[in-house]
Amino acid sequence: MDSQQQFLRKSEEAKDIYLPHLSADPVVFGFDKSELKVLLLQMTYRKQWLLPGGYVKKDEDLDDAAKRVLRDRAGISDVYLEEFAVFGKNKRSEFYFEDFDDSLWHKQRFVSIGYYALYNPDNADLIIDEYSDKCEWIYLSQLNEIELAMDHREIIEKALLALRERISYKPIGYNLLPEKFTLSELQKLYETILGKELNRGNFYRKIKNLGILRKLDEQRRGGAHKSPDLYSFDEENYKKALENGLNNW
Repeated sequence: MDSQQQFLRKSEEAKDIYLPHLSADPVVFGFDKSELKVLLLQMTYRKQWLLPGGYVKKDEDLDDAAKRVLRDRAGISDVYLEEFAVFGKNKRSEFYFEDFDDSLWHKQRFVSIGYYALYNPDNADLIIDEYSDKCEWIYLSQLNEIELAMDHREIIEKALLALRERISYKPIGYNLLPEKFTLSELQKLYETILGKELNRGNFYRKIKNLGILRKLDEQRRGGAHKSPDLYSFDEENYKKALENGLNNW
């Protein structure tokens, strides 16, 4: 059975389970080697790359659907997801399903709710679902080298803009950095997301005043220069800042 026939068979099984006009598309960012990555699937059908999203079940809350599709399609769970935009241009999926008859329910117009998430790639034990050939972290700098389906490139770009806006009022880093990190490593994360350099003294002063860090009695060993202090996030204060926003940033 070829990929098109396989897709049609699975489509018939799914049409009574899911809402035909609503999907959730999580954009999961990771941080590695001073670069941002995004989690993508390469589909068996058409071999194009997609976000690990999916349709919403008829008896399911939207946020629960986003968490379920991310778990089922990529193997990622216990991730903080935040809704950031709605995508609903007319005929946004028509070209992707051009090989099928117009009666295919996937080919009809559907609206996608965009979520973004932050996740450490080192903590991910990725899976490949029945619709995909690959599930991989792709550097943002490499996105122009692959073929993204539908409007998923636009969704990724808007997710990055939303993440940049979020920095001004909510903390980041808890799900992207290792448990212990230096201030320079945290600054590099902020600079990578913002796409610009930050003044070291100003950044250190502001980040310390937020009260979300805990200084450890340890230093980063092995460098040629003075060993920098190590920090971890104060989990309780970090969660409060996520809920209430930052006051002194």
